[in-house]
Amino acid sequence: MKAVQLTSHGAPGRFQLSDLADPTPDAGEVVVEVHACGLNHLDLWLEEGGLPIPVQLPRTPGCEIAGRIAAVGVGVKNWETGDRVAVQSNIFCGRCEFCLRGEESLCMNGELVGVQRDGGFAEKVMVPERALVRLPAGVDFETSAALTLAGSTAMHMLTCRTAVRRGDWVLVMGASSGVGSAAIQIANHLGARVITTASTNEKRELALELGAEHVVNTGDESWPAEVRKLTAKHGVDLVVEHIGGKVLEQAFNCLARGGSIVTCGATAGRDVKLNLWPFFVKEQRLVGSYGRNRVDLDKTLAWAAEGKLRPVVDRVFPLGETPLAFAALRNRAVLGKLVVRAFAS
Repeated sequence: MKAVQLTSHGAPGRFQLSDLADPTPDAGEVVVEVHACGLNHLDLWLEEGGLPIPVQLPRTPGCEIAGRIAAVGVGVKNWETGDRVAVQSNIFCGRCEFCLRGEESLCMNGELVGVQRDGGFAEKVMVPERALVRLPAGVDFETSAALTLAGSTAMHMLTCRTAVRRGDWVLVMGASSGVGSAAIQIANHLGARVITTASTNEKRELALELGAEHVVNTGDESWPAEVRKLTAKHGVDLVVEHIGGKVLEQAFNCLARGGSIVTCGATAGRDVKLNLWPFFVKEQRLVGSYGRNRVDLDKTLAWAAEGKLRPVVDRVFPLGETPLAFAALRNRAVLGKLVVRAFAS
């Protein structure tokens, strides 16, 4: 099979399109023929060596996988060759205290596909049976590959880690990102009034099309004041944040009394300053969110099947052009998601 391997870290890193032996499934494992795999900022962190996780190179990146089962190992009972599947990127052990209560995002022994084990920028990938989710009828491989990580991350943030009440003001950072574009749609369907951020007219138009009521430009330093003005000085009840750094600090200036910020990323910086006085006086919350539980992934795919959630796909690259996809994401020349396709659907 062909696979794109990261052979050395950097920005850019060094990639190689390699011919490798087809994987043979171990007991309890399956081999998935990869039809599509989404690209995420996690892949950029892997590329540059910026993850606080030891990574053995060469490594095949790619964590947002959709395809068909090509082979099953001994003991696999619920899956057959040809089944259409998505892969849960945070592979959970299924045995620890958190997994046993359905909180796989907190698994004590979790692994990341495409980081700690080879991922989906290849023609085939081997994963445990427990990582598979059946694709609903009507959800194609590219839709799945653009939603099963970013979309389920947003679903986890909005329906598991926090709650949205009808009429709440919700501020979604980064309308054109994978998490942001999904969060706008989810919050909208939950009855929220959505404000989001965009830096260009094209991104602004996309945000309004996805269901945002207002769009502010974070290139203007006064954008938090604009948010408060739009909410008649009430502030937003929830901020969906995945950027970190100064943006997270500014988000507190948008937050209502009793409001929450839920954050799942730190692409602009991991160290932030927090003014504790208004934080506790206004009884605000800062909530961490990591990955997803199986229920979040199931719900994401069900919403996609029902037409309530759709991915924004900027471009689809053939497997051999995976490094070009990395360059586009690294240079922020993306509106929505990038997908790599190994096989035609």
